[in-house]
Amino acid sequence: MPEQVEQSRGGNTQVTRIAVKVAASAANSAISGWHDQCLRVRLSTALERGKANAALIALLANSLGLSRSAITIIKGQHNARKIIAVEGLSQADVIARLPA
Repeated sequence: MPEQVEQSRGGNTQVTRIAVKVAASAANSAISGWHDQCLRVRLSTALERGKANAALIALLANSLGLSRSAITIIKGQHNARKIIAVEGLSQADVIARLPA
């Protein structure tokens, strides 16, 4: 199990945190899997005015079967390395729904 995924309970909602490394301006958007205790993601969107962050949230939400509002960037808004909060899924569910 990847160390970068932590589970906490805030009220009645489960929140799982994931470390993510983003490579922007790729040929296509895809989740590359877990590498060096971090989820690697390729985005076809360029790094400008938050477009890559919006594309990352949409890709993760689609892959996890959640709404975009359940995914939040809590650290690294302007960096390739980010900490993402996933609301409503357990640690095991997040790991099972993302590619290895």
